[in-house]
Amino acid sequence: MSASLSAPTSRGGYVPRRKRPSIWLLLPVLLLVVLSLLPLVYVGLKTWQAGWAEALHLLWRPYVFGLLRNTLALMVGVTITCGVIGLSLAWLLERSNLPGRRLWGVILCLPFAVPAFVSSFTWVSLSAQFEGLGGAILVMSLSKYPLIFLPVAATLRNLDPSLEESARTLGQNRWGVFFRVTLPLLWPSLLAGSLLIALHMLVEFGALSIIGLQTFTTAIYQQFELEFSNANAAMLSAVLLALCLILLWLELASARQGSTCAHRPGRGATGCAGSPGALGCRSDRLYCLMLAIIGSGIPLGMLAYWLAVGSSAAFPVAAISEALLSSLALSLGGAALCLVLAVPVGLLVVRYKGQLAIWAERLPYLLHALPGLVIALTLVYFALHYVPVLYQTSGLLLIAYALLFLPLAQAPIRTALNKAAPQLEEAARTLGASSFSAFCRVTLPIIFPALGAAFALVFLDAMKELTATLLLSPTGLNTLATEVWAHTANVEFAAAAPYAALLIVVSGLPVYLLTTRMYLSR
Repeated sequence: MSASLSAPTSRGGYVPRRKRPSIWLLLPVLLLVVLSLLPLVYVGLKTWQAGWAEALHLLWRPYVFGLLRNTLALMVGVTITCGVIGLSLAWLLERSNLPGRRLWGVILCLPFAVPAFVSSFTWVSLSAQFEGLGGAILVMSLSKYPLIFLPVAATLRNLDPSLEESARTLGQNRWGVFFRVTLPLLWPSLLAGSLLIALHMLVEFGALSIIGLQTFTTAIYQQFELEFSNANAAMLSAVLLALCLILLWLELASARQGSTCAHRPGRGATGCAGSPGALGCRSDRLYCLMLAIIGSGIPLGMLAYWLAVGSSAAFPVAAISEALLSSLALSLGGAALCLVLAVPVGLLVVRYKGQLAIWAERLPYLLHALPGLVIALTLVYFALHYVPVLYQTSGLLLIAYALLFLPLAQAPIRTALNKAAPQLEEAARTLGASSFSAFCRVTLPIIFPALGAAFALVFLDAMKELTATLLLSPTGLNTLATEVWAHTANVEFAAAAPYAALLIVVSGLPVYLLTTRMYLSR
């Protein structure tokens, strides 16, 4: 029997008895690789068909330079602003005795529960002065700063405070300790969060469309939806793809940097922000209160106002219910399809490895950095030319959801599969079970909690998806996100409020659970 089981390797792992993965494992992986390559093939094909002369003519225009200027200005402005806010808040909550810091940690993460296009609609409905580049930087910064605040706070919490205490004993003041000791240790987390925000700014569409700022994503949508120009849209997509690849390369380079040498949590500061005195505490509380008001208080307050105004008029219960049910159905279907694709990829990576496994694992992460518009345009093109029966169907939209959100499912599933010993499946096979049966009876129950977490993550992001849904949804099918966008585009703020409120309720629960687990359970 020992000969039939997997033999231990030099690293302590196990090599599967089957040298080649079974067909039920290979088919979904191959399908995923083909689908993931389609956006790159589409952009390359359109560029080739246009020719270099036409491509240069389409791109070398003041209009494109204006889009590039707006996109880069937004990306740099939001990234820097989020870095300052996130770093300062993390320092206040983890290196001070700020009263009620645990509750502040929950409150200051609330803007993350409000979808960016919902937040933008509330600010624009407050005043038209928030339209344009300045308003976009303000709104997007208030919406995205938790992407830096949360990882930097976690890193600070795990840093060994003796490093900072040693610097103080050597005569360094608190600013010297921060810049010479703490900031270099925080740099990997800060840089990773900043690059993630920069990628989000490149692919953001809904919020910028509502605010009225022209970037590459809004221009791509206009070229396709208003002018039905695939060539222009593809050329703009090529520029955006190049920017995304540059940022992805920077993110991979930063990930290779060493991690911090954190082991023991501690707080080692006195007073607020490390400086004693009631005045410092009052100013820090005022700073947190100001961010809470403008980050979540104003958007939620304006939403409540428009809900009250809308309730005095006709309240389309049937339309709201239909949009909610459509959102739930599409999100559940997209999450299920993600699991169907993510589990075979995880098994191939963990159990078999090889070049196919590497491509299947990494390609979805590349697509995750692309705008939903580029993926949607790709699926529209290939559906019309090669599989017309799929065009304008929910199935095509579910494929888009799977391509967009697959990385959210890959990470927890791979982690769980790494902990599931493959020799258990091998033992089941020696008792006569097929590979598929052994997986369902032995491994599936072990990884089931990870499957639930992956399903929830994909479901919640799919509920808020806008760009691919606008291009791919069947005629007459509306979701909560598309209804918010449509009503806001027509300056119907009261009509958009019920859909926006439902989105916040759905997306707010995981943010609440995350922050309470991080701060209130300690």
